[in-house]
Amino acid sequence: MARKISERVGDDKDRRQFLKGCLGAAGTAVAASVVSTPAAARDTYQRPPDALGLLYDATLCIGCKACVAACKQANDNPPEFSTLDHLWDTPLDTSGHTFNIIKMYRHGTMSTKDAEENGYAFMKTSCMHCADPSCVSACPVTAMTKDPTTGIVAYNPEACVGCRYCVVACPFGIPKYQYDSPTGQIGKCELCRHRYKDGHYSACAEVCPTGATLYGRSSDLLAEAKRRLALPAGSVTTYPRGSINGGPDQSYEGYVGHYQQHVYGETEYGGTQVLKLSAVPFAKVGMPNLPPKSSAATSETIQHTLYGGLLMPFAVLGAMTYVAKRNVHHDDDDGRHAEEPIEKRVEKPAEQRPEQPKKE
Repeated sequence: MARKISERVGDDKDRRQFLKGCLGAAGTAVAASVVSTPAAARDTYQRPPDALGLLYDATLCIGCKACVAACKQANDNPPEFSTLDHLWDTPLDTSGHTFNIIKMYRHGTMSTKDAEENGYAFMKTSCMHCADPSCVSACPVTAMTKDPTTGIVAYNPEACVGCRYCVVACPFGIPKYQYDSPTGQIGKCELCRHRYKDGHYSACAEVCPTGATLYGRSSDLLAEAKRRLALPAGSVTTYPRGSINGGPDQSYEGYVGHYQQHVYGETEYGGTQVLKLSAVPFAKVGMPNLPPKSSAATSETIQHTLYGGLLMPFAVLGAMTYVAKRNVHHDDDDGRHAEEPIEKRVEKPAEQRPEQPKKE
């Protein structure tokens, strides 16, 4: 009996030594991997040469919201109400059923359009179709994809698992989950790519009466935006409507606004395919101040560094081994019986135990 117990205790010691060795090896592997593969963020992806997009000029927008209605119709989205009477579609922000919306900047008396002081201005909110989109990078099942030719960030509901990582990852807060549906999915602008086969393009640009929303290749739209910025405020110029290549029958003459000398989306977050012009500072009309580098370029590098060569699994298993070992109590670890022979530590049967003196 004593011999079996002695063998068992020896096995326990060997097992603990083995676990200690595993923990040490895991730590060594982690350190070696970190040293040998330092994290170096990849370059931010650029817009494809033939990328498609939109140019929104807030100085031309009259706030009619025809683009909002056209988007709803083109994508077969239901109305959303923010008033008690429910007389018409009144969404307050983009959602799983509203992919495009016009918001309003207000200040003081609101007496002058496109004035920062005592004025008002409009701003269109929809998917920016980033050159290096975080939603695509964060999606674990490739439900979010970026077309290599058009650059359109598309969504596949058949692949989606509803994790909503894309919702959290987007710096513009665009992908939205349809919480009102038992089979909810993500809703976002896809530049009406489903209409291209019928000779149509983005519905919001098709119906805009002033050309505030213009469709075309991003490179052409960027050139048009810079052309406008170079013109003196108050001068007369020709503005195309609908598509930038729509021809003279879709253009008109109008006055040049007092633009902020910046094309929003040219460099923000690595560049976007939806570009914007405004007379009011972009931060005041709701556009986030973003660096010229996409966070996807950094986050992907961190993930690949941690999981490359099974670094993270080794570290996690090592930590679990350490916690398990720390929480298991061993008598021979505390030194109470370190010098006592194993035979003396064996519990004796009750009939062999010395009789205890009785208390008087």
